[in-house]
Amino acid sequence: MSEKEIKAKTETPMLDELKTGPWPSFVADLERYSEKKPAVGQLLGQLEQSYEDRWNYWQGTVLNVDGYGGGVIARYSELGEQYPDIAQFHTIRVIPPPGWVYSTEKLRELCDIWEKHSAGIMQLHGMTGDILLLGTDNKTTFEAAEELMEKGWDLGGSGPALRTLACCVGEARCEAACFDTMALTKHLTDNYISELHRPELPYKYKFKLSGCANDCAASMQRSDMPVIGTWRGAMQINQDEVGKFIDDKGIEFVIDNVLTRCPTNCISLKGKTIDVDNDNCVRCMHCINVMHRALKPGKDRGATILIGGKRTLKIGDTMSSVLVPFMPLKTEEDFTKLTDLIDSIWEFWGDNGLEHERIGEFIARVGLGTFLEGIGLEPDPQMINQPRTSPYIKFEELTGSKIDGEPEHNPAVSNEEGEMAEKAI
Repeated sequence: MSEKEIKAKTETPMLDELKTGPWPSFVADLERYSEKKPAVGQLLGQLEQSYEDRWNYWQGTVLNVDGYGGGVIARYSELGEQYPDIAQFHTIRVIPPPGWVYSTEKLRELCDIWEKHSAGIMQLHGMTGDILLLGTDNKTTFEAAEELMEKGWDLGGSGPALRTLACCVGEARCEAACFDTMALTKHLTDNYISELHRPELPYKYKFKLSGCANDCAASMQRSDMPVIGTWRGAMQINQDEVGKFIDDKGIEFVIDNVLTRCPTNCISLKGKTIDVDNDNCVRCMHCINVMHRALKPGKDRGATILIGGKRTLKIGDTMSSVLVPFMPLKTEEDFTKLTDLIDSIWEFWGDNGLEHERIGEFIARVGLGTFLEGIGLEPDPQMINQPRTSPYIKFEELTGSKIDGEPEHNPAVSNEEGEMAEKAI
């Protein structure tokens, strides 16, 4: 079907299917709202057409408001003649408060601004953590942005820049949190606000912060640099609460739901007490989640810094891997050590990364050894995802940079010894 043959949809049988079933439907919500905002009805018409044709009729481009190099996602409809009210249907990203903690007053203020200048559709929150405000045109985008800024709201990130930070509620409401996620989120946002609004990196860079290994911010698979709370040393155990839990649930429940589900089998049961082999505990939080009154994270708390997570792009979805096994995050000095590490990473990546290359893709291309050398970080065994299965490895001492050219090296194992090792295999 050509574009000229496409007519504005007044009936939406495919969207109607989405209104069936036991769960609330965004289609039903938008249909009700379209009585107030006709553009929303046209939005549903184009969506129906997209479902029928299996084609995305939106075209994207750049639209910058005064003072910002990002924060506006411009969308133009290929079906603008059929749906003139959504011919321009832009999205403004707005930075939310850390932990997504709002007052009713500020939410009402945000809703009033958006209903005044746009189609009035809001998404709380996008993959980046932003508040997404949908439905402005080339004129009302600037009007909405000005009023948002006058009220103290700040536009979020887009393009090859730092993206809006997101975190779980952390110590504000969660007893499992191992550092103050909201304080660190504000510190990083304040420190790097220029990098957020002025795209100058090879590609996007996302932080997501979770106070513990439950990872409520879903940082592992959605951010370039997850910060996940953890602890060093012994887990805290209240044996009286352990006894009460066993009396309530039974020993079989504890065996089936705690002991056998420990990934390293480091928990043992002695009568009505629990013993933990802390040297083998991987701090996965499962036992604490089940027995949260009896077990708690240890007292020496901080975070693990990871690197390289992202959704699909050049090399597909990737999970983050460990960069710094443990970093205290209690004082301003601790926060500064983290920003020093970030500065080193951005400098090395910025000098050597390719356009549109995420940090994880960059590490995969140049190698972890080169990356660690470039940022001045010592290797650690916990950075290794899986050890080699063969111990017969020829080690070489590298003294040059793989990026600058071929590295000079002094063999730690002679060729003769290497050949003997290969024969042994």
